[in-house]
Amino acid sequence: MVITLQYFDGCPNWKIADERLTLLAAERPGIVVKRQMVDTVEEVEEVGFHGSPSILVNGVDVFADASAPVGLACRRYMTEEGPAGAPTLEQLRAALPVS
Repeated sequence: MVITLQYFDGCPNWKIADERLTLLAAERPGIVVKRQMVDTVEEVEEVGFHGSPSILVNGVDVFADASAPVGLACRRYMTEEGPAGAPTLEQLRAALPVS
């Protein structure tokens, strides 16, 4: 399974998501985590970037919201504690297919 973390440097929340994805990869050896910086308007349009961090599992944005605009912005995730800049570890685990 390939998990791609899409981000841009202007949003610090991707680092939290990266730490959580690293923990997941340690738990499940079949996971490969790739990082993809998106830093131009052209790249945003090309990849359909809905904000940083975006998390794709085998190419699919597992937290997709069809109504969310594309752009270089920080993405918000609804967690049990309210809005956050990255999904929780539990949300990430739940979003992964069972192996």
